[in-house]
Amino acid sequence: MSVVVSTSAPLLPASDTNTVTSTFSLVDYVVFVLLLVLSLAIGLYHAFRGWGRHTVGQLLMADRKMSCLPVALSLLATFQSAVAILGVPSEIYRFGTQYWFLGCCYFLGLLIPAHVFIPVFYRLHLTSAYEYLELRFNKAVRVCGTLTFIFQMVIYMGVVLYAPSLALNAVTGFDLWLSVLTLGIVCTVYTALGGLKAVIWTDVFQTLVMFLGQLVVIIVGSAKVGGLRHVWEVASQHGRISGIVLDPDPFVRHTFWTLAFGGVFMMLSLYGVNQAQVQRYLSSRTEKAAVLSCYAVFPCQQLVLCMSCLIGLVMFVYYQEYPMSTQQAQAAPDQFVLYFVMDLLKDLPGLPGLFVACLFSGSLSTISSAFNSLATVTMEDLIRPWFPQFSEVQAIMLSRILAFGYGLLCLGMAYISSQMGPVLQAALSIFGMVGGPLLGLFCLGMFFPCANPPGAIVGLLAGLIMAFWIGIGSIVTNMASRMAPSPPNISSFSLPSNLTSVTMTTLMPSTTLSKPTGLQRLYSLSYLWYSAHNSTTVIVVGLIVSLLTGGMRGRTLNPRTIYPVLPKLVALLPLSCQKRFHCISYSQDLSVDTPTFPEKMSNGMLKNSRDKEVMAVPEESSAHQGNSPTFILQETSL
Repeated sequence: MSVVVSTSAPLLPASDTNTVTSTFSLVDYVVFVLLLVLSLAIGLYHAFRGWGRHTVGQLLMADRKMSCLPVALSLLATFQSAVAILGVPSEIYRFGTQYWFLGCCYFLGLLIPAHVFIPVFYRLHLTSAYEYLELRFNKAVRVCGTLTFIFQMVIYMGVVLYAPSLALNAVTGFDLWLSVLTLGIVCTVYTALGGLKAVIWTDVFQTLVMFLGQLVVIIVGSAKVGGLRHVWEVASQHGRISGIVLDPDPFVRHTFWTLAFGGVFMMLSLYGVNQAQVQRYLSSRTEKAAVLSCYAVFPCQQLVLCMSCLIGLVMFVYYQEYPMSTQQAQAAPDQFVLYFVMDLLKDLPGLPGLFVACLFSGSLSTISSAFNSLATVTMEDLIRPWFPQFSEVQAIMLSRILAFGYGLLCLGMAYISSQMGPVLQAALSIFGMVGGPLLGLFCLGMFFPCANPPGAIVGLLAGLIMAFWIGIGSIVTNMASRMAPSPPNISSFSLPSNLTSVTMTTLMPSTTLSKPTGLQRLYSLSYLWYSAHNSTTVIVVGLIVSLLTGGMRGRTLNPRTIYPVLPKLVALLPLSCQKRFHCISYSQDLSVDTPTFPEKMSNGMLKNSRDKEVMAVPEESSAHQGNSPTFILQETSL
């Protein structure tokens, strides 16, 4: 049974950036500066502790000695950006709690990385996730994956730094470029000098600040409007408490299926194969600690989502009792939360500063993770393979220079973002567009032994073309459609301040308007299905090209880069059923943990203790005639 959500919230134009209603007190500035000072102090502590004795492994991988709790909080903070802190409550305020069902996707979205991706990556003893692509395919595929990731993060990190600063400037009068430069410089210094360990421990501190800032808003706001029970009652009366919408249409923006299952692919692209997260898994002391850190993210994600939803509901009830001013009613939706917080906490010195510290903690954690992961993949995937003669000291210095360089690039991207105007929405969307094809590339290699390097490269290109075709087409179509009067069931996505308001896809289908057809229909695909659609494109095209080019026949196949899906599934069946299946037996089963790791070779093969290479050769046994080729392991002398 589907329950229709009221979508009568007004569509508001962007506000003028020169109009300011609130200013910071001295106490607020002190609280905000304290966040920056403590973040910098944590980073510098880890930078100067043992200065001169650091290794590349310590700088890029925290010496692989991190415990599960700090890794879990760092995993949470990495993509809990200021954009989410501002955007989710605004979504709940305008359209109700339907977005909360995104939490249903967290279970599979974290369980699959814990039991599929982490074991494969950890036992290969990787530093960069894209090393896997060379071990599974070849160096060309590795470089393609690395360049795609660099493009994704470079575009994204400037927007993450600029957009919240712009919103804060519009609401509080906080100097725009002073905040951008301060955050960028502080983040660059502690990331470049302290490495991954500094990033993880500052993430822990910043995560606690984010929790505290949001909790203060919920407590003070609910107390002012009569308690959480009253909040729930008023929100229910106005249709902001959503039921389960079971419409299977993937072109509807938010339904239960879209959020719970389309969101799984989005989670896999973030927590399964993104270098910023994989690097944290690999920094764990043991594989068990890496898996536990992934488990620990689940309740934390649920708590963050519930807190954001509560802020949105409290904000809705607050403005039912204390109507918005004219200036607030004309603001962009992403400014609603900041206006609400400044109104709510204006008589409590220090608390507005605490929330702004919460907001910028989200930016710092995301940007520092981007710097560190970009420096890592550039060093490990693009420099070291071509210049292996670098000494440890030279490699450390170059890694720090790369982190500083990406910090400066981030500031440059923030400036470019300020000049983008309507193109900024495209920049925000690129992060989601690229994640799906990268997920498909890793799944192609991990789950399909017949996939070969030509199939991987062509599949990745096809996925990227499909992603940008649908993504950019959707943005252009919606920008054109916003020129016409918006029907009441259209949701408006507005970027802060003087940036364009872009009308996104419909929340509920309308009976009075004809549905789009042809390409217009394709462009209205819900954004939560982008990762699923694009990763599937990579897999399908990659498999077709692989089969047409002979699959892995005559090529080396590293058995530890394959996740044995069929044996794992058959193992769940009763013994009587298992005997009917002839499963592939791998010499190195992923279910067996090994104390040592094989040596990685430049050609992507593993070298065992007897100096032999493991090769995959098609089995010619008549017992398998009529079936797909079965790979057996054969040793050849080096």
